[in-house]
Amino acid sequence: MNTTVVEVDNQELLDACFAIRTAIFVEEQGVPAEDEFDAYDALGTEARHILVYVDGVPAASSRLRVVENVAKLERICVMLDYRKHGLGRVLIDKLEQMALGQGLEKAKLHAQVQASGFYERLGYAAASDVFMEDGIPHLLMTKMLK
Repeated sequence: MNTTVVEVDNQELLDACFAIRTAIFVEEQGVPAEDEFDAYDALGTEARHILVYVDGVPAASSRLRVVENVAKLERICVMLDYRKHGLGRVLIDKLEQMALGQGLEKAKLHAQVQASGFYERLGYAAASDVFMEDGIPHLLMTKMLK
């Protein structure tokens, strides 16, 4: 399995991210498309998107924003056929490297409760009670990067 991680710098790559997010969040999990996509889903915004290819096929994506001097990891998703192959860890590792490169010392994310164990294994800790986001139970989770 040949894995390549790229930072999105053109509309074609961004569209590949959108296709993955649509398949997972909109079609698989039932999130309304108008809730899934927002003002940060355009080139030239403060959000930095990444895309993971497996053997040349777009397989996972996510984005990074800075919110109050904290790295906010968002829209973390892996296509069904590629789950359990370590791509989630690849996404998180890349986002954390990007955050450190921007001088950030802390990361946070809104984890779906069913995925919270995955994030705990990567060093994240729950920092909130369960809350609902797009009809799905979530936890705020944080990690010190330095």
